[in-house]
Amino acid sequence: MAKFILAKKIGMTQIWKDDKIIPVTLVEAGPCSVTQIMTKEKDGYDAVQVGFQKLGEKKITKSKKDKPFAFLKEFGTKGEKLKIKKGDIMDIGVFQEGEKVKVSAVGKGKGFQGGVKRWGFSGRKKTHGTKHESRTIGSVGSSFPQRVLKGKRMPGRMGGGRITVKNLEIVKIDKEKNQLALKGAIPGRKGTLVEIKS
Repeated sequence: MAKFILAKKIGMTQIWKDDKIIPVTLVEAGPCSVTQIMTKEKDGYDAVQVGFQKLGEKKITKSKKDKPFAFLKEFGTKGEKLKIKKGDIMDIGVFQEGEKVKVSAVGKGKGFQGGVKRWGFSGRKKTHGTKHESRTIGSVGSSFPQRVLKGKRMPGRMGGGRITVKNLEIVKIDKEKNQLALKGAIPGRKGTLVEIKS
């Protein structure tokens, strides 16, 4: 059975294990509430919708009266027989230390960047006569056709896309604090919503 949970990225640290330092990312995972179960017969696809971080009475504004959770996400189940039902609470108890998981999140947005940072171009040679030209991308077209071809790597908006990292190991589970320690780095800044699947 597929295991999944929503989490919030806390930040990176390191853990000692077997006389070795392991870099880990801490995430606050769950508890999540099952808000809806989609079926192929009723909705046309199989999925489970879960809510994370219940909104307090003071935080609920007029626009959020019908939205009791800060985050709602769907996880596809591909026709699996689920033992969960609407209203159930999901926590990190479904995972085990040493288990490999897939993590998805929105990466850091870096704004408008030049070709050197965005695509790793080397820039122009720093020789005589190349004043203020060291980070330009150079020629962008040919003599024919007289236009810039589609797909040309040029300066533009960088980052801010959805990134998935596979086969991350769960190094440690803290059930009291609802925290998971995942080996290595995961996408996003501190506070980013993270989807964890087995």
